[in-house]
Amino acid sequence: METPVTFAAPHADTGDTAWLLAATALVLLMTPGLALFYGGMVRTKSVLNMLMMSFVSIALVTVVWLAAGYSLAFGDDVGGGLIGGLKQAGMAGLGPDSLHGTVPTLLFATFQLTFAIITAALVSGAIADRAKFAAWLVFVPVWALLVYVPVAHWVWGPGGWIMAHLGALDFAGGLPVEITSGASGLALCLVLGPRLGFKKDAMRPHNLPMVVLGAGLLWFGWFGFNAGSALGANGLAAAAFLNTLAAGCTGLLGWLFVEQKRDGHPTTLGAASGAVAGLVAITPSCGTVSLLGALVVGLAAGVVCSYAVGWKFKLNYDDSLDVVGVHLVGGVIGTLLIGVFAEKAMTGSAEGLLYGGGLAQLGKQLVAVVAVAAYAFLVTFGLAKLIDKVMGFRADEEHEHTGLDLTVHAETAYDHGVLGHGAPVSSSVLSSTQKVQSQA
Repeated sequence: METPVTFAAPHADTGDTAWLLAATALVLLMTPGLALFYGGMVRTKSVLNMLMMSFVSIALVTVVWLAAGYSLAFGDDVGGGLIGGLKQAGMAGLGPDSLHGTVPTLLFATFQLTFAIITAALVSGAIADRAKFAAWLVFVPVWALLVYVPVAHWVWGPGGWIMAHLGALDFAGGLPVEITSGASGLALCLVLGPRLGFKKDAMRPHNLPMVVLGAGLLWFGWFGFNAGSALGANGLAAAAFLNTLAAGCTGLLGWLFVEQKRDGHPTTLGAASGAVAGLVAITPSCGTVSLLGALVVGLAAGVVCSYAVGWKFKLNYDDSLDVVGVHLVGGVIGTLLIGVFAEKAMTGSAEGLLYGGGLAQLGKQLVAVVAVAAYAFLVTFGLAKLIDKVMGFRADEEHEHTGLDLTVHAETAYDHGVLGHGAPVSSSVLSSTQKVQSQA
């Protein structure tokens, strides 16, 4: 009598699952890190507002992601490569035994959620010091569904047109995260207009140690961001990890070199910004280029972005914390250079120009960059205009001049930090502040 053949039920790989659990926590930590990075870069009168714009994004994006975002981004395609369906809305059918490759689907969905969160938070840096907090609360969830979710499906979703049909490569988010946030930030800059005193008043970072701490947390979290995108504890994750470290280093050195040559002083802000620029650029390419390619990608981003942050003064758009100059420009550099430095040993098939692949891959990368940047800019511009018309997106002039910490949150980051600047404070603001202090 023959013994019946039995098949073991698929189960999660414990090593891959453990690594992705850690990576997910690392990426979530990036948003508080970003809050510190941005918070240190603004003036004392709006520190808390800047922190809040990042922290509240965690809650807002999580709700819409669980309700519909994950299903639309990673569900089966229903729109010719443009969007997924709603079969998994509310995380329907995704129990603890459901798998995405070798990891639980619930973990994969949570990992991808952390990407969506920090992308929304990144946009806030473009409009620091001057946006209504209530308008931001409306903007974030709608933007996540209309901009981030479709682009994530194009790049990573089943049947998404950029990956499946065009053949462009993006390992960890140059298109959905960096270029989308940068292009959206530019759109918001144009809708809200410049800060009071732009190009006239000094608007220096108020706390550079906080900036460096935030940059360090971002760098730490970026290992989960990039190496975690391998979705396994394997050699590809190790390569992405090393490439991430290398590009952050050359980005930092490239920025400092430009500052020393141009200004005569290598700055703390430049070191932090250069590291972030290198990390931004290596995000799409960390799993497609060799170590040499990663070093060049980071260096190119550090040098080019150090000049790009000054474009706002020439072109008259007030990108408060250089979201356009670092994330849009850095994302474009990293995504395009895949077409130059991609290696078959990393990609499995596609090769860049430097390795005999010709211009084909570079052309695909260019199409993807233009399409994503244009889509994110246009949809964000339209959404911001609509919100501005309905409820106003720009903070009142008096609130902006006094500082959003007091006028919106009735708090200050430092004792007398805002009042010490000599800004006139309305009686209503003083009254609300005194009320909070008395309650405390």
